[in-house]
Amino acid sequence: MLLIRFLLISVCVLYIIRSLMRYLIPMLFQSVVNKAQQQAHQQNTRQQKRPEGAVKVDYIPEGKRSTVPDSEGEFVDYEEVK
Repeated sequence: MLLIRFLLISVCVLYIIRSLMRYLIPMLFQSVVNKAQQQAHQQNTRQQKRPEGAVKVDYIPEGKRSTVPDSEGEFVDYEEVK
């Protein structure tokens, strides 16, 4: 009798959990998807504020100043190998 009672209670509990999960899991996934969409939208609006082709430089090291003007370019020594 104890075994039948245990099995009956187990089946009822599993059925209730299964029924609740059928409704709870889609709501949880929907909330996750909505948050991801909001973050993507916010990130997209931040990127659109800058004009296309604009470059933002956050840090310029102070020790690496070049004595050659930018119009001259850099010269690289090389040896021709035959």
